[in-house]
Amino acid sequence: MSTAVFRVENVTKVYGTGDAAVYALRGVDATLYEGELSVVLGPSGSGKSTFLNILGGLDLASSGSVRFRDRDLTRASQRELTRFRRRHVGFVFQFYNLIPSLTARENVALVTEIADAPMKPEEALGMVGLGERLDHFPAQLSGGEQQRVAVARAIAKKPEVLLCDEPTGALDSQTGIAVLKAIDRINTELGTTTAIITHNAGIQAMAHRVFSFADGRIAQMIENETRIDPDELTW
Repeated sequence: MSTAVFRVENVTKVYGTGDAAVYALRGVDATLYEGELSVVLGPSGSGKSTFLNILGGLDLASSGSVRFRDRDLTRASQRELTRFRRRHVGFVFQFYNLIPSLTARENVALVTEIADAPMKPEEALGMVGLGERLDHFPAQLSGGEQQRVAVARAIAKKPEVLLCDEPTGALDSQTGIAVLKAIDRINTELGTTTAIITHNAGIQAMAHRVFSFADGRIAQMIENETRIDPDELTW
């Protein structure tokens, strides 16, 4: 994991100005490496979602530098950021954002139709254990199955990076572990650089590295010498 995918240097993010200014990030430094699975841990308001949004090109830093390989995202135009997201990044959020009138296969196909060299929807859904649920509508799927459809949709375009913001936040422990197993499989088998935001400290044991956020800063970075399987997580 020696090749850097993201290099973040002294990044701040400020919303508002003057007395109304709110600092979401305060001088963050971090490097994410090719093929690693990172967990970004911290309470609400600690800056972790802002950090993820800046990595994914959904937001811009107020100052500092964010590089994706040899590309400086802090100097990118909105058009360039849109192209970056489309070609290189898959997103998974807490809420599934599936289209109710489309089947699982059709929800995934929405992404594959605009990607350069995507997987087939059937292949992506098979990777998350939904090969037998291709033609089911969201209302016919459990919450965990809907989230796995969202994961399949995110990885169907074969992104270099998978960014997950509280992917198990709306799920019970058993269902959440099924989603984490799908994410772990994608990281392991495809080598997709993966970052998972969570406030659930139990998830950190499955990561290569853990970034703990507090008050807009990385308070601690821990390397896990031994990762555990999601089935062994203490929820």
